[in-house]
Amino acid sequence: MLIIAGSLQVEPAARDAYLSDCSDVIAQARAAAGCLDFLLAADPVEPGRIHVYERWESPEQLAAFRGSGPSDVQTTAILDVDVHRYLISGVEAP
Repeated sequence: MLIIAGSLQVEPAARDAYLSDCSDVIAQARAAAGCLDFLLAADPVEPGRIHVYERWESPEQLAAFRGSGPSDVQTTAILDVDVHRYLISGVEAP
């Protein structure tokens, strides 16, 4: 299993539009083989910050979904990225 987690920075005034434009991608990811969870969400304190959280069964399934990545419009809107891939060797209840 792997987790992709972190945050993106966009212009505060553009954040809601950016997230709205991502709704189809979120739905497609959640329907993709191997996707256990996928979320892009507005930070409640920082107006330009978007939280990224993805959980996948395998790197291969993530790669199959990811394809060419975000659109040019989405890429242009991103001011900064702090997202990392975490490989998970075990899962336990809290």
